[in-house]
Amino acid sequence: MDDETIYMGVDVSATTVKAALVNAEGEICEITQEAIGDDPSVVLEGVRRCVERLRDRASERRWPIRSAGVGVPGLVNARTRRVEAAPNLPALVKANVSEAVAELLRCPVLVENDANMAAYGEFVCGAARGRSNVIYIAVGTGIGAGVICEGKLYRGSLGFAGEFGHTTVDPEGLPCACGNRGCLETIASGPNIVRRARERLFRDRSSSLSSLALPGKGELTPERIATEALTGDDFSLMILEQTGKWIGIAVANVINLLNPDMVVLGGGVMVAGELLLNPIIAEVKRRAFAAMAAHCEIVTSLLGGQAGVIGSAMLARDTFR
Repeated sequence: MDDETIYMGVDVSATTVKAALVNAEGEICEITQEAIGDDPSVVLEGVRRCVERLRDRASERRWPIRSAGVGVPGLVNARTRRVEAAPNLPALVKANVSEAVAELLRCPVLVENDANMAAYGEFVCGAARGRSNVIYIAVGTGIGAGVICEGKLYRGSLGFAGEFGHTTVDPEGLPCACGNRGCLETIASGPNIVRRARERLFRDRSSSLSSLALPGKGELTPERIATEALTGDDFSLMILEQTGKWIGIAVANVINLLNPDMVVLGGGVMVAGELLLNPIIAEVKRRAFAAMAAHCEIVTSLLGGQAGVIGSAMLARDTFR
């Protein structure tokens, strides 16, 4: 392997840190991850462990790491490169991730919003390759988006563009961690899909998931709901259909606003695949301008759970080239 073709991508989520060594073509050579908690030292330690592990592996193989990108779930100021807000992982506001990684690798380090990183990964190496105007939407613990406009990552004036999950869809809805009320995230994020399912299961005991609504009877997760839906459980199918409707409403608004070529849907909740994708598409067709909806292809992520680390490495490659 040429000594100019290895990069590191790091993807920080509310529960894990994932890191990978990626070559210039966007192929993962090595990957590792660590579980983390909501504490500045724990987050940084998780990042450090992953980075050190891969740094040592690269050294063994004599692969100089040219640059590194770190995706984080928060508002990253484009001027200071510091995290100014992170509703689902507040510890990041106090943690200087860029400095910690740079000290370990002694190479240029770029910190960026995690959805922006994943969007760039799909744009360069994934489902949106060859498209110019793309919206990537990640549905997981939170809901975020990255925007590719005319072939470039769009960050907005401060770097905060793409907070799709904090679009208000229900003015009288639940309080959100961001301080607003009725955000899309309060309805359609992974934890809130589970919350809605649990509330309904207390009233409807006909589903195969019913026992999981009771304390100590097992873990109810979006993945479990998706699994039961795939087996034909009517309750689970209904939860996914309702979730798809809410996401579809917000996607239609974005399509009407930005007229993209493609919307790519990723994140852990999209493990449900077409069971969630189809109601999203149906709702978009009902609400977006027909010409824009017909032009915009709506697909699931090609890179899946690796979009963040690949995109982080590729954006670092292209930023510091």
